[in-house]
Amino acid sequence: MWWSQSKPLITTVNLLLLSLHLHLLPTPTLSQCRTSCGPIPIHYPFALDDGCGAPQFRHMFNCSTDLFFATPSGNYKVQSINYDKKTMVVYDPAMSTCSILQPHHDFLMTPIQSAIIPPTSDTVFALLNCSVDSPVLNHYKFLCFNFSGHSCDELYDSCNAFRIFRSGSGLATPTPSPGGFLTNGTIPSPGGFLTNGTTPSPGGFLTNGTPPPAAATTTTSPPCCFTGYDTVKFMSMNILDCTHYTSVTNTDGLKGLGPPDWVYGIKLSFAVPDTGCERCAQSGGTCGFDTETEGSLCLCSTSSNFTRQCGSFSAVGRDCSPNIPFQAFFVILGALLVFLHEFRMPNL
Repeated sequence: MWWSQSKPLITTVNLLLLSLHLHLLPTPTLSQCRTSCGPIPIHYPFALDDGCGAPQFRHMFNCSTDLFFATPSGNYKVQSINYDKKTMVVYDPAMSTCSILQPHHDFLMTPIQSAIIPPTSDTVFALLNCSVDSPVLNHYKFLCFNFSGHSCDELYDSCNAFRIFRSGSGLATPTPSPGGFLTNGTIPSPGGFLTNGTTPSPGGFLTNGTPPPAAATTTTSPPCCFTGYDTVKFMSMNILDCTHYTSVTNTDGLKGLGPPDWVYGIKLSFAVPDTGCERCAQSGGTCGFDTETEGSLCLCSTSSNFTRQCGSFSAVGRDCSPNIPFQAFFVILGALLVFLHEFRMPNL
């Protein structure tokens, strides 16, 4: 008799425990986000896999053996990422440097890249071998500047790759100075003899076998312009009328250093969208987004501890573990309804 009367109660308790167990099992959105490419760590807001990181940086990176930043003008190898300073240094393999001269090349970014990850102010673009008709040497000459006391002539004088741009006028023959003296300091006599008694030979040597003085060699350097990213952003190398470019980073610290010791590359700065990702990361998740709506999500790995932050619906999106008090309330409420259904109270 007792068993038959208590059986509904036992059934209800079993249902309650089973329901509570099922509702408290983690149902995470599992993360498939890679966390590195070669030696470079990949963290929010960057990502290699679609749906990971911030949607603003979607499809900007690819990984083969190295990490590359993809732009309309090509893929640029990522040399380093500083997540604390929010900077990234990339290198253009088609860019000229002090030691190698590359073919004509432009540096282009998409409008969104220019807005959210532009080159830093201490990145300088050097436009080389420009025409005298170049816009940056005429109407837009205010766009050119020297940095840290350096000038364009240093590039032509110090860099093997850029010396080819310099042109010489050849050897000059000795000519009388305005005072009538030759460049060796002698003056011609009325009879054609020099004042020291020697006469010039037809081959140009003096009769005493002395060669004429060394002729001066004059060279000219083509125009050059140090400028910022905004110049190359709006004007291509064809419009600028310059054949080559190079780019130097950390220019504030290059005072007194010659071009062979400069750091060549392009430093970019980025911002991290504030979507509550720190809370997601602390709970064992990885910030990502819905690939269709681009709404923020907290993605979890199978090794997550499923804390209370990772698994609830929050400002970030779906976290990785359940919100236990919230779900338990509905489980108990459902069990209570089952209990009342099986133990119908007699009408009074």
